[in-house]
Amino acid sequence: MTGQHLFRPSVTGRGVTYPGYPEGQPLRRIRAGDAIRLDLEAGDLLTLRNIDGGAGLFLLPFSASGAVTPDAVGLAGRSPQSLPWESFDAREMIARIEGQGGSKGLCQGVPVFDRTTPAGSELTLSVKADCDLWMVLPCSVEDILEGGAGGRITVDVKKARTGELLLPEPFAEVREAFTVDRASARAYRVAKGEIIQVIDVEGKQCSDFMAFNAAALDKGIERHIDSTVTRTLQGGAYPAPGLFDKFHDQDMNLLLRVVRDTVGRHDTFALACTARGYEERGFPGHVNCSDNISDAMEPYGVGRRRAWPAINFFFNSWILPSDNRLRSDEAWSRAGDYVAMEALTDLVCVSTACPDDVDPINGWNPTDIHVRIYKADQPVRRAVAYRADPQSEAILTEHSAFHSRTSSLTQSFHVARDLWLPASYEGTRALEEYWACRQAVTLQDLSSLRKFDVLGPDAETLLQEALTRDVAKLAVHRGFYALLCDVTGAVIDDGTLFRLAPEVFRWCCGSDESARQLRDLADAMGLKVWIKSLYSAMPNLALQGPRSRDLLRDLIFTQPHVPSIDTMKWFGCTIARLHDRVGAPFMLTRSGFTGELGYEIFCHRQHALEIWDAVMEAGQAYGITPMGGEALETIRIEAGLMTAGAEFGPDVDAFEAGLGFAIDLKKRSFVGRDALARNAEAPRRKLVGLLLEGNELPTHGDGVFDGRRQIGVVTSATRSPSLERSIAMARVATEYAETGSRLEIGRLDGRMKRLQAETTSLPFIDPKRTRARA
Repeated sequence: MTGQHLFRPSVTGRGVTYPGYPEGQPLRRIRAGDAIRLDLEAGDLLTLRNIDGGAGLFLLPFSASGAVTPDAVGLAGRSPQSLPWESFDAREMIARIEGQGGSKGLCQGVPVFDRTTPAGSELTLSVKADCDLWMVLPCSVEDILEGGAGGRITVDVKKARTGELLLPEPFAEVREAFTVDRASARAYRVAKGEIIQVIDVEGKQCSDFMAFNAAALDKGIERHIDSTVTRTLQGGAYPAPGLFDKFHDQDMNLLLRVVRDTVGRHDTFALACTARGYEERGFPGHVNCSDNISDAMEPYGVGRRRAWPAINFFFNSWILPSDNRLRSDEAWSRAGDYVAMEALTDLVCVSTACPDDVDPINGWNPTDIHVRIYKADQPVRRAVAYRADPQSEAILTEHSAFHSRTSSLTQSFHVARDLWLPASYEGTRALEEYWACRQAVTLQDLSSLRKFDVLGPDAETLLQEALTRDVAKLAVHRGFYALLCDVTGAVIDDGTLFRLAPEVFRWCCGSDESARQLRDLADAMGLKVWIKSLYSAMPNLALQGPRSRDLLRDLIFTQPHVPSIDTMKWFGCTIARLHDRVGAPFMLTRSGFTGELGYEIFCHRQHALEIWDAVMEAGQAYGITPMGGEALETIRIEAGLMTAGAEFGPDVDAFEAGLGFAIDLKKRSFVGRDALARNAEAPRRKLVGLLLEGNELPTHGDGVFDGRRQIGVVTSATRSPSLERSIAMARVATEYAETGSRLEIGRLDGRMKRLQAETTSLPFIDPKRTRARA
């Protein structure tokens, strides 16, 4: 292979399967309470699938005049129906209507599915005229209170013009756009404040990127992204499956910050591919990115290099812990995935479309890269991608329904699944928030919690087989903590199940994997049941602390036929309203993740701010404090509460994770029961608490040792303000689990430094949970 020749097969991956990796453009999915938009042209084919059934879908095809025109999508003769604006997230739709000179008016949508639609129903529409199509899956207040909203709707579009690029919709006004053809590079100028969007057109295609300080370059000085400076200032290791937040030059000046990333796996920084790299593999003369970068930058006076460092967008690399060697394989990016960065000074940039066709990094098939440059000073929401599973489309992190209130109190946010939630608040920070929860009352936005309604005549049958507790004993307005396990007894997810009606349950959990497991089990058992996700349509707050009940007494109204605040037992639930019988409604549960007396509020998005304001106002008399995720992490460790990715995961069964209290082996059958019954007799490992000597803090994954032998691993650790010492939870061999055992935590590879510790029972504080039961 010499010169510019590149092998480009017409079919890729033949004979090879990639579980979880769809070929081509992924399906769009509509979530409860959402509205998504598509630009459609005459001749396009639109296929809608109601996966679970029972989900009501409305189409709003807007013509150029701004009218809803059913004919445009082949629905002639169907009359639009009134659709309440508050039943879905209409902010983007309203902004678009008003931006085009229209007025909000009455929302009219064409119904295509409803609550009677059976599972698996499919509708294909031929687009008759160009239109701006909105698809709405409404979620009303009644859905939140009574259960049954949501469902899974997938959308597939086959374009009439097959040659056009499948590019994501611009998120702001574009100043310039161009395509970097495969195996080439292009240099371009970007002004301060402008945003660069690098798009993988067809998927699995790497793109090397370098940026130079334009002011320095105009003076003949080369100052560009520097890997060592960036890694040092950002405190990151090499390589990172992801991106640094910001990038610096050799003088430590800021050049760029990442605004959006829909992939999550890139390499920061390896070299761009070089001629030598191909020569040593037997391909002399192969086109390469380093030479392409040098060629593109030559007009700017930049000296040639045989090897250029770069941000390797979409390059999937990692280091094997067994041998510390760099590995790479096919990119994770799909068609239309992108990275967007804001220029923090004037820049000269260069982007490549990598020519590598001799190993998997471009899927053996180099393709094109598309670049957009957006004008400066436009409001662009920062976001990273969340995918519930590898086949899902990327969902960019959003603000929760409470964001306008929390953001006025802090700018410290962290990613929680598909939402930005407060890490701590600037007026208090984590330590004060911790003590407020222990001594008074705190309010926390926990809207990223997953909520699934399970309903239908076989709902109890499904949950009885899926969960580790006896669902048949669960009364209406009651709940319990339970586990969802696989056949090996490993915990897939944990959560709280509430019974809202005889055939309606709400499963509040941590992972979207819960829904997949429940759906697969329902299909295998042939059950008549719906599993519907509520996602962001049901935001929720945690009101925790010893004064929480007193606060709620002053605030809420309950009807006589549901539990009152004083009759609700631990894990009870009720339907309440603010102040009186006409106030904003919400579901109230006596639950939480702190070990303190506490409650959780689940409401409709339209009432979120009203409820936040009412709770904060009533809470002033009780010393209420907003709390973030950092304080919660300390409190949950003190309370001995387990979490996914720390205390339990795919290689740990429920007993080893310390969750035996949530398993009812008296049940005749549930998934994982046989394995758990076997392991309960003689578990190899147990979860214990560790009280450390001194103030040094171990981290997740540190080994626990008895002399030279590793006998366990730290799962979570924190500095306990109440105990005034460092504490940890650890999974250790059963032989070392007895309270009072003297062990060591290994640091510096577990060999060179040891922290002394003594085992203790869990939880560290309030072992009988008297505070939560108070």
